[in-house]
Amino acid sequence: MGKLAGKKVLLLGERDGVPAPAMEEALKNSGAEVVFAATECFV
Repeated sequence: MGKLAGKKVLLLGERDGVPAPAMEEALKNSGAEVVFAATECFV
């Protein structure tokens, strides 16, 4: 188990950087619960 096991996380991705679905996929096996994930455009 990692440091995020049992934790709830909010993911805010960036359109031109790392999108939220990519972060969500990377955290899939960490044991963390993704409660919100969104990809935004920061201009």
